[in-house]
Amino acid sequence: MPLGKWLATHKPPNAEAEQSFLEAHDDLVEQLLGLSCASFGSKPVKGQHKLSNEAFLVANGTYTAVHHKQYFPQETGWLEQDWFAPSREGFDLVGFGDLRIGALVCTELMFTEWARHYGRLGANLLLVPRATGSLNTKWRAAGAMAAIVSGCYVASSNRTGTVAGPDLQSQFGGEGFVFDPDGELIAQTGPGMPVVTVELDLENVERAKRAYPVYVSG
Repeated sequence: MPLGKWLATHKPPNAEAEQSFLEAHDDLVEQLLGLSCASFGSKPVKGQHKLSNEAFLVANGTYTAVHHKQYFPQETGWLEQDWFAPSREGFDLVGFGDLRIGALVCTELMFTEWARHYGRLGANLLLVPRATGSLNTKWRAAGAMAAIVSGCYVASSNRTGTVAGPDLQSQFGGEGFVFDPDGELIAQTGPGMPVVTVELDLENVERAKRAYPVYVSG
């Protein structure tokens, strides 16, 4: 959810702020639909009682809903439990060409059981859109472990800009990373390097899936 005023600094209801947040991301998707490349991210969508944070794939002029975030923090600046709830369950793969993609939205990266689940489903790439603070040890460790237990590449982007609220004035980290299937950091973005490109070696994924610890059952 990279655009608009960050809702989770305030408690609901705020219908005007919610609608503005929805419209900003709907406009983004319209722009992505016009691109020749595929795009992956997350956006707010209307649920029955709250918003849902929906991971999506845009490719070949088509929007595909992939996954709804299931785990939400509740602390100053990130009052997400007040605003969000999933409208669909499950952690399922989406295909694009030779890629079998699993989505872990932000906090979900901390729960390695779902990275392992995706790996066993046959994923070769885990994508992690985030809206977090600085890229600290916890996020790097979580990204590395997700790669290690799944045997997949793990790529994460992060929102940038200011978080402003009644009790908070801080920055989103705006830092991303890519880990290879062995959990080695192979790329990182930041203020001086906002975009990186990485070539994925899918044979490396197959090798990692046959190796420790991915092959271990239980």
